[in-house]
Amino acid sequence: MTSARKVRRDPGARAPRRAPGTLEAAVLDVLWEAGEPLHPAQVRERLIAHGETGSDEPAYTTVVTILTRLYEKNALTRERDGRAYRYAPAADEAGLAARRLSAMLDAARDRRAVLSRFVKDLSDNDEQLLRTVLDTRETPATEGGQG
Repeated sequence: MTSARKVRRDPGARAPRRAPGTLEAAVLDVLWEAGEPLHPAQVRERLIAHGETGSDEPAYTTVVTILTRLYEKNALTRERDGRAYRYAPAADEAGLAARRLSAMLDAARDRRAVLSRFVKDLSDNDEQLLRTVLDTRETPATEGGQG
């Protein structure tokens, strides 16, 4: 005989934690979509409206903390608006990813080894794409009209 036991959730218990970076990514998505700088309250409202925070609504202070951290990582810019700030992305998604890769490369002790390992681990398609990008980029000499 099996008994059906109902599991009760403590109303005071915390919701399960989000995966690291999930809320940061959602905040960036909201700001990219907005196309204009937003106050923390506006970011919070849009996160909730889009359901990007799961079942729990982030506290205003949590959103401010995320915005501040993203600003300190140079992923966002901010401008004073009265007593508060309005935040905007510092770059598009590709630009932010490139900034992260550059920062990781700058932190490495052996830049050549990191780049060599990176290239070695690329798929054939990504290697070809990288070659194309490197071959088509303009050099400073050609940009200035000197050849």
